[in-house]
Amino acid sequence: MFVAAVAGILVSMVLIMIRACLGPTVYDRVLAVNTFGTKTVLLIAALGFMAGRPDFLDLSLVYALINFIGTIAVLKFFEYGDLGAQRQDLSTGGGD
Repeated sequence: MFVAAVAGILVSMVLIMIRACLGPTVYDRVLAVNTFGTKTVLLIAALGFMAGRPDFLDLSLVYALINFIGTIAVLKFFEYGDLGAQRQDLSTGGGD
């Protein structure tokens, strides 16, 4: 059963990479990379269960947190052009 789940995850990861390469906008590509990261978390967890290594679940949770924070950072960079800029600084022209 888990072999079929891992095979399905791998097939969906290939399709996601196709979407990441062909996405019409940058947001489609970022969403595809985020989904790829989520599928990677599922793959690590399933392979850890199949191998009898429950510590892989901890690794997959850490990877999920890194994936989430990285996606937010990339989207903020594409939206504002700077990771440290505040929203009011950009709308009021300096915040003075």
